[in-house]
Amino acid sequence: MTWYYQNKPFTPEMIGDHVGFVYRITDLENDMKYIGKKLFFTTQKLKPLKGKKRKRTVVKQSDWKEYFSSSDTIKTLVEERGVDSFHREILILCKTRGELSYMEAKLQFDNDVLLRSDYYNGIIQCRINHTHVKNLWFDEKSS
Repeated sequence: MTWYYQNKPFTPEMIGDHVGFVYRITDLENDMKYIGKKLFFTTQKLKPLKGKKRKRTVVKQSDWKEYFSSSDTIKTLVEERGVDSFHREILILCKTRGELSYMEAKLQFDNDVLLRSDYYNGIIQCRINHTHVKNLWFDEKSS
């Protein structure tokens, strides 16, 4: 199953310096949608090597290629019907974790995912500090 970005298949070479993406999964049988986010890489803390005190950090690619959301509903539907019943689309590529959280929440609120019956989303959860999104700031005078 492929992720699409700007109507083209997304490849690992397109990741660049992005940490993750905001996505929309569409159920092709009933046109219901889900908006979420996914990181390209995960960090894992390992115990120190023998004779050392400092913990080790390992960065690994996440399961983003096969990922189908954290929604139990969507996971169950994918198991029942298969991956071909869904369309996976990357909406926004983000360069920081804060930007990723902000853009996910923004798109969820912009699309009224909790107020509409054509979305599977059941919760909007985020904690974002203004410094997390400083790359997104714009001058009020120019808007």
